[in-house]
Amino acid sequence: MNLSKLVPGSIVLVLLSVVVATVSSAQSANGAPTPAPPSPAALNPLKVALLHWYQANETASFSVGSQPYGLAFDGANIWTANYGANTVTKLRASDGEVLGTFNVGHGPVGVTFDGANMWVSNSFDGTVTKLRASDGTAVGTFAVGTTPWWMAFDGAHLWVPDGVGAVTKMRVSDGKALGTFTVGNSPIAVAFDGSNVWVTNYGDGTVTKLRASDGTVLGTFSMGQTFANPLGIAFDGSNIWIANRGLGTVTKLRASDGATLGTFNVGFAGYGVAFDGTNIWVGGAPLVDELRASDGKILNVFDIPKTNAAGVAFDGANIWIAGTDTNKAYKF
Repeated sequence: MNLSKLVPGSIVLVLLSVVVATVSSAQSANGAPTPAPPSPAALNPLKVALLHWYQANETASFSVGSQPYGLAFDGANIWTANYGANTVTKLRASDGEVLGTFNVGHGPVGVTFDGANMWVSNSFDGTVTKLRASDGTAVGTFAVGTTPWWMAFDGAHLWVPDGVGAVTKMRVSDGKALGTFTVGNSPIAVAFDGSNVWVTNYGDGTVTKLRASDGTVLGTFSMGQTFANPLGIAFDGSNIWIANRGLGTVTKLRASDGATLGTFNVGFAGYGVAFDGTNIWVGGAPLVDELRASDGKILNVFDIPKTNAAGVAFDGANIWIAGTDTNKAYKF
């Protein structure tokens, strides 16, 4: 499968809009799923320290650029990749104030923080742009792959899926490519577990595990069906969570050996995934699900009207969701 069929473009946006409109209409007619009564939240020290020990019960939203997809947190601010505007927006996480909007390449979809800089994947250019996080100054733009999407940082290197069949390892100090490694069909997102890199292969329903030190493939794991379309991916400290867009599920894999520990139904068409220290959050179209990481139980289902919920990020106290159709970032 060619990832260009998934990457938002003029034709794909039309098709996606039809799908989302159809789903939204069905859910409007039937009513959005009723959130389960909140269970007592486990004490997450990060949340308690920031006086946010309670579960999400309301949402704030902030305008960003056109069609935000990816999100990243830099320790103080949230960055959004605005696909439709060829920009990234920097928001102060505490209050959502826009601190800057910066031009990047064509079709930005992903943002990743390396401790000092933000890296932006430009899906139409086959490049990644490096911005200084302090002021948004462009430090460099580097060619990589065909359709780069959601990346991961391993402490020294950036791992970039090429959208075709490989992932590239780049040194963040200078953007030099240190290796390109074959994975599955249409790799789209990457996560790092402390030792290994995990890649979702959207086109063949699998996830590939590579050793970060040298790119050796340690395993390829099926999500159950070819059209599972695994997309977003996150690590919870012990396990890997994958949003299967084609099945409306999220799969939990044990990071040590890739064993499937569970597959859980979530909102239609899962997209991004994030871990908040206690629970897993899955964005979708148009629902956002909060699952208990220990057993996959759905704790809450949130409906963000009139938008696709794409990228998900955690800032230490709050969850942020990219609303691609409303041009907003939502804070829970």
